[in-house]
Amino acid sequence: MDQQDPGFDVSRGTVDPDEARRAAIIESLPAVDDSTPLAAQLAADARRRIDLSGRRFPRPTHTRVVTVANQKGGVGKTTTTVNLAAALAQAGLNVLVIDNDPQGNTSTALGVDHRAGTPSIYEVLVEDEDLVNVVQQSTRVPRLLCAPATIDLSGAEIELVSLVARENRLRNAVSAYLEGRAAAGQDRLDYVFIDCPPSLGLLTVNAFVAAQEVLIPIQCEYYALEGLSQLLKNVQLIKNHLNPALHVSTILLTMYDARTNLAQQVAAEVREHFPAQTLRTTVPRSVRISEAPSYGQTVMTYDPGSTGALSYLAAARELAERATVTAPAPDATQPSPTASAAPTATGVGARGADHAGPGQPGANDAEGTSLTAGAPVTAGGPERTSPNEEI
Repeated sequence: MDQQDPGFDVSRGTVDPDEARRAAIIESLPAVDDSTPLAAQLAADARRRIDLSGRRFPRPTHTRVVTVANQKGGVGKTTTTVNLAAALAQAGLNVLVIDNDPQGNTSTALGVDHRAGTPSIYEVLVEDEDLVNVVQQSTRVPRLLCAPATIDLSGAEIELVSLVARENRLRNAVSAYLEGRAAAGQDRLDYVFIDCPPSLGLLTVNAFVAAQEVLIPIQCEYYALEGLSQLLKNVQLIKNHLNPALHVSTILLTMYDARTNLAQQVAAEVREHFPAQTLRTTVPRSVRISEAPSYGQTVMTYDPGSTGALSYLAAARELAERATVTAPAPDATQPSPTASAAPTATGVGARGADHAGPGQPGANDAEGTSLTAGAPVTAGGPERTSPNEEI
């Protein structure tokens, strides 16, 4: 068999029967073109469904603690958190989601109890409760755990101000929980996702200090880009003073509508200035994604065959596979390269970000960038390198 064949396992020099079967089924699907958009969409979904169904994603070498943050509301933070977590858990990984948002929407989507009086992340942050006493099993996905948030968390911002080591309380709790699991002989967690409120207060600071990675969902509209500069500055401050390991590892474009020039220009702007961090997969606007929380579910269990569910599954696969290809960390002792002002997309007014080229210090470190306004240029649509971007 040709080594370029999708079913050929180069590392073993053998043919993977499952991969070969998937490739054969995908190859047998009828070809369509852009002259029939609906048929093209259905064909793209069918190919992704065949390619992703029943897959096991690779385990990271250590527990990845990821904070999902963006101080702008309505960009899909909670939706991204719960659906990526559910997709990874369905693919055989052990996942914990920490609901650090007083609204408790993450807890609702995962179907865990978060009524007033329920042991929650509030007790962990303010009353030094052990995280193990708070964590609940998701009712829909076996490998998915959740530390819920209750309405009590809304007062935590004020109560944390007077507490000792207020910025480190969540990190200490997560570390103790992971160590406790190891001591008890339980299977290691692969991912810990922390959902943040749409603000840059002490709850978000705790989440940044507890994590090694930041995942930023960006709605494909101008307002979502406008607040990115302040978010990156805050990430840099946390890195400098509280958590040197923190870095922006992933950017996910959400609510993407390829029919509009605005979405294409915003996507192109983000990909230009954050090429290493931005996932190839984009998440479209989807009624199914919006409906799922009203049933106490993620879209992964509510309608696993929908375009939205397939998009999050593809994003989760990309996130998991990136963990197995770790770029060398930039040398912190070397000064970062001088960057010029980034352009602004014509008709969008979106601010770009200075960035280092591939292989240079800072190329994979988005929090080291700054967003500045520059001279307007004409920005075309994003280069579509995968069917996921056609959504």
